Amino acid sequence: MKSRVIFLQTVFICFVLCSIALGQDLASFEKRTTVKKLANGLTVIICERPEAPVFSFFTHVDVGSVQDPMDKTGLAHMFEHMAFKGTDTIGTRDYPDEKVALANVETAYAAYIAERDKPVDRDEKRLKELEQNWKDTIAAADKFSAPYNNEFGKIVESEGGEGMNAFTDYDETAYHYSFPVNRLELWAYLESERFLHPVMRQFYKERNVVIEERRMRVDSNPVGRLLEQFTEEAFAAHPYHRPTIGWISDLNSFSATDAQNFFNTYYVPSNMVVTVVGDVKASEAMPIVEKYFSRIPSRPKPDTATTVEPSQNSERTVVLHEQSQPLYLEGYHRPDYRDPDDQVYDAIADLMSNGRTSRLYRALVRDKQIASDSAGFTGLPGTKYPQLFAFYAFPIPGHTTQEVGNAIHAEIDRLKKEDISDEELKMIKTRAKANLIRSLGSNEGLASDLSMYQARYDDWRELFRSVDRIEKVTKADIRRVANKTFTPDNRTVGIIEFAPPPGGPPGAGAMPQGGGQ
Repeated sequence: MKSRVIFLQTVFICFVLCSIALGQDLASFEKRTTVKKLANGLTVIICERPEAPVFSFFTHVDVGSVQDPMDKTGLAHMFEHMAFKGTDTIGTRDYPDEKVALANVETAYAAYIAERDKPVDRDEKRLKELEQNWKDTIAAADKFSAPYNNEFGKIVESEGGEGMNAFTDYDETAYHYSFPVNRLELWAYLESERFLHPVMRQFYKERNVVIEERRMRVDSNPVGRLLEQFTEEAFAAHPYHRPTIGWISDLNSFSATDAQNFFNTYYVPSNMVVTVVGDVKASEAMPIVEKYFSRIPSRPKPDTATTVEPSQNSERTVVLHEQSQPLYLEGYHRPDYRDPDDQVYDAIADLMSNGRTSRLYRALVRDKQIASDSAGFTGLPGTKYPQLFAFYAFPIPGHTTQEVGNAIHAEIDRLKKEDISDEELKMIKTRAKANLIRSLGSNEGLASDLSMYQARYDDWRELFRSVDRIEKVTKADIRRVANKTFTPDNRTVGIIEFAPPPGGPPGAGAMPQGGGQ
C-alpha cells in the first residue's frame, strides 16, 4: 500500500511539473533553438527563453583527462585553471615584456628539469643553481602581472556576472557563468579571447594550487585514495585508469610549454560547442557570437583514439586499511553511452538507488539496518567510453563490509532472477520524465544539457529522445542486462577497512572489519 501511495505521489509531482513547464516539449524547443556551425568548425547553439533579462552560457570542449599524455597526467585539468589567468590584454601590465619574461621562465625550467631528471651523473650543486635561476625568472615575470590575481574574474563579477566556474573530468572540460542580457557582447569577447589568446601566466604557482588540491582530495582522503586505486585496478589499458587531477610526479614535472601544446592540440573550434540560453533572440545574438568566435583559427580535429579495455576475466580486489569509516564498493564493466542498452542501465540505476524507496536503500538501510547509505550508479569514472556500473555501501558499527557486500549481491541476484513489478517499471519511466523537466528549469542546466548532447550525438534533440528510449525499456531488458553485466568475473571490488591508530591498544576504537568478496 505504501509503495502505491509513493507511486501516486510521483505521478502527481510529474503532473505538476508538466503543468508549470508548458512549452518544455521538443517541438517547442525546436522553435526556439538555433544551431549553427561556424566556418572554423565551432558549433553555436542559441535557445531563446525570454523569462528574465539574463542569459547563461556553457562552453563545452570535447577533451578531458583521457587525452592527457601518458607522462603528463593532469594537463587537461591544469589548462582549465589557466583559462582564468587572462589573455595578452587582460591580466598584464606590459604584455610584450611579459611575453619575453615568460619565455625566460620556460628556458630556465627546461634546464632545471633536464638536470633534475638525469638518471646518472646529476650535479646537485648545479641543480640548486638551476632551480634558483628558474625561481628568479618566475619572480621577474610576475612583475608584469596585473595586481589583481584574477583579472578575468574581476571583470566578469564587476559587470554583473554570476556563477563563474569550470570543471574538467575524464571526458570533457567546460566553462560557464551567467550575465545580464545587455552584456552579451562583452561575454562573447571575453569567452572567445581566452581561447584565442591564452597566456600561461603564473603557471607554476597555479600548479602548486593543483598539487594542494590533490593532497586534499586524494592523498589525505581515504575515499579519494580508494577511488583512485579502484579505478586504476578496474581499467588496466584504457586511460580511465589515470586520475583527472594527475599523478604527483607528473604534476611536479609538466611545464607551461606542455600546457600550451595541449591547448594547441585540443582546443580547436571543431572540438567546441558554445551554448547560450536566456533572454536573447537568435537573429540578434548569432551575429555577435559569430563575430567573436569566428576569430579562433581553424585547426585539424585531434585524434582521440584510445586503447580499448580488454574483457575482464577475473575478479579484482583493492583493500585499504584506514582510520576512517569502512566502505564497500564494487563495479562492473559496461558499454559506452552509444550502446542500445544505455537506457536500460539508467533504469537499473533508478530502480536500485533513486531515493528512500529504492531497492538498495530499503534492503540495507531500512530493513536490514546494516548500512548508513547504499546505492548503485552508472558512469564511473566517465560516460563517453565503456565504463563501470557501480554499487556501494557504508556499513554501520557492528556490521562488516562483507555483510553489506553480500546484501548488495542478494539484491543483484534478485534483479537477475525476478522481473521487476509493473509498478516499479512505471515509477522508473515517470521519474525519467520528471527529471528531464527539472533539468530544463534553469538556463544554466539547459545550456549544459544542450551542449553535452550536441557534443556527444551531434544533435541536442537526443536530450529529449533519451526519455523516449527509456520508455521502451521492458522488464525482460532489465533481467537480460543484469545477467549479462553483473557477473563475478566482470567485477572489481574496493574496500576500506577500519584500522586502529598506530600504538593504540588492540581494537581500541576499531569498527568491525570484514573480508573481501
